[in-house]
Amino acid sequence: MHELLPGIRRWQAAGKRVALATVVDVWGSAPRPLGSKMAISDAGEIAGSVSGGCVEGAVATEAQDVLHSGVPKLLHYGVTREEAWAVGLACGGTIEVFVEPID
Repeated sequence: MHELLPGIRRWQAAGKRVALATVVDVWGSAPRPLGSKMAISDAGEIAGSVSGGCVEGAVATEAQDVLHSGVPKLLHYGVTREEAWAVGLACGGTIEVFVEPID
């Protein structure tokens, strides 16, 4: 989280709203560990990572909805090992990501 703070503070100082996405559960193999975080501004800027790129775009889109509504979301992403290998990913597994607006 410490590495995200400079970006978050800069975005907030510029008047932007910010959402924080956190990996809250992992089953099987996952590219990022439990507790990994990603900050997303309402301008679409991203700092950090929750999946090493696998689902970052989807999380960023959901974060915009969270910022608009003010309502946190629990997101669920999963892929079987066979599906993962078929598209060139090194892992199969499931992650849950909690997205919340921050002040």
